[in-house]
Amino acid sequence: MTRHPRGGSLAPGIINQTPADGAPRGERRRALTVTVMWLIAALALLCLTSLLIGAGEVGPLTSLATLVGHPIGAATGSDEARFVMTELRGPRTLVGLAVGASLGIAGALLQAVARNPLAEPGLLGVSAGSAFAIAVALVLGASAATLRVSVAQLGAVCGCAFVLGASRLNAVGQDPIRLVLTGAVLSGLLGALTSLLLLMDQRAADEIRFWLVGSLAGRRLADLQAILPSLALAATITLTIARPLSALALGERVAVGLGHHPRRVRLLAIAVVAMLVGAATAVAGPIAFVGLVVPFAARAIAGPDIRRTLWLALILGPMVVIAADIVARVVVAPSELSLGVITALIGAPVLIAVVRSRRLPTL
Repeated sequence: MTRHPRGGSLAPGIINQTPADGAPRGERRRALTVTVMWLIAALALLCLTSLLIGAGEVGPLTSLATLVGHPIGAATGSDEARFVMTELRGPRTLVGLAVGASLGIAGALLQAVARNPLAEPGLLGVSAGSAFAIAVALVLGASAATLRVSVAQLGAVCGCAFVLGASRLNAVGQDPIRLVLTGAVLSGLLGALTSLLLLMDQRAADEIRFWLVGSLAGRRLADLQAILPSLALAATITLTIARPLSALALGERVAVGLGHHPRRVRLLAIAVVAMLVGAATAVAGPIAFVGLVVPFAARAIAGPDIRRTLWLALILGPMVVIAADIVARVVVAPSELSLGVITALIGAPVLIAVVRSRRLPTL
């Protein structure tokens, strides 16, 4: 029980119910709940738009009529619209959901582990490691989707471990700019080696080019099924380390005092990042900046709590990827732009804004 200065008493729990910004905690929680509901509604609208809009001849009205079960036009036209909806746009949208969620959560985890707001799979060479590993596997004759996923995850964990290890060896683990520079060096090196593979093996050149640009075009449900086991395992581990990561943000001594093991938590988080980035790269190619934009937006909405950031990343990640994919389809119709190009156009200004901020935060 806490005594009031005049001699009265305050009910237990009253203290600390008003955050530093002056807003009652209950009001902030309700506002966050309303925001999440709006974001879910926006994601549903984007998924519907992704089903209705494309670069082909099947327009939105025909697609909507097919979706509700009342196809327009002749039987051949109806069959074509049904094929486009079920075999092309439907799987593409589902893959976009999985890829966006994977990259968004991977970015949030990587930033929490590195305590660095610029830690992003594309900037730290994690995606480049996955793409290079897949390129090597394709040159060696690999074709099975499950094999590509495993190889991509191995390349992701090697790239992540190299960049974080090199940064700590040079005592710059907490320097955001130098960490990004280390990742840029690794990405450039792996990109050069991948280009060398293109020159050495023309047979696999067309397949390797896909991993260099990133796209959801032509993705099938079989590709999504190949990465589902990895996503399920990553989700399970993420749920178990969310609370320890939140404690780790207060410092290693606090985390140890609460019974957590910081080193084990970091290793598990890096393993999850490798699984998520490897799976996303295997199915859609290297897509940059999603892992930077999504956690940045999530923290702007919910604050620095890693648990809230992860839940919001689960929504914001698919929103960014699906919105970018829709733009990629229509901006130069009937052709399509690369999804990686659109995400770069979105993410580059965010990166510049973070770097130019007066006080670059350390997570």
